[in-house]
Amino acid sequence: MIVTIVGAGRLAEGIAVRALSGGCTVRLADGEPGNALALATLLAAAPGAGAAGWGRVEPDAGGAGLAGLLPGSDVVILALPYPAGRRVAAEQGAALAGLIVVDTCSPVDFTTLDALLTSPGVSAAEEIAREVAGVIPPPRVVKAFSTTLPATLMAGRAGGLPLDVFLAGDDAAAKATVAALVTAGGMRPVDAGPLRRARELEALQLLHVALQGPRSLDWGSAIKLLP
Repeated sequence: MIVTIVGAGRLAEGIAVRALSGGCTVRLADGEPGNALALATLLAAAPGAGAAGWGRVEPDAGGAGLAGLLPGSDVVILALPYPAGRRVAAEQGAALAGLIVVDTCSPVDFTTLDALLTSPGVSAAEEIAREVAGVIPPPRVVKAFSTTLPATLMAGRAGGLPLDVFLAGDDAAAKATVAALVTAGGMRPVDAGPLRRARELEALQLLHVALQGPRSLDWGSAIKLLP
């Protein structure tokens, strides 16, 4: 599977490690090409790098930008803070036609840890879907990785258990592809329903983030669905 990750921060690093551990080819793009190259260097030194089954990293070394990495991609992951993912969707437009686009962002107001930055009744993922609604064929938007933290993604586990990655989307085939990516990375996909369920997932992560300090979780916790 070819996975293009847009962004070069800690979340992008964690997702890339999981994808590489599952044997995927990971393409890296960032507004600053140097950031993609720096992340590629970090990934080359990640635990497990070079082991049998480890995937390949292809950073945007030539500065061609995201559009140059999109052809042939199976999944495009927007590992960006809110509202940067929406801007990328608007800018790329037709280049994303027919592709699976994963929105990972948690639109938390980090100045207060008490609210979401999206408009009431709409999620960041739905905003992205609206940006590309006129593209033919339209990109298939899936919400995923919005309830996972970078530190736990690096390990793929928390508390000795595989991470749960909650998915929301309206296209069953797109969700199945993202679920396969999650499974290949040693995690468990949990289908949370249609894309509108991204609203609840984003609110859940708001609570998760707000509890880090009071519960002394040190950004190493995970949300787990147990029977």
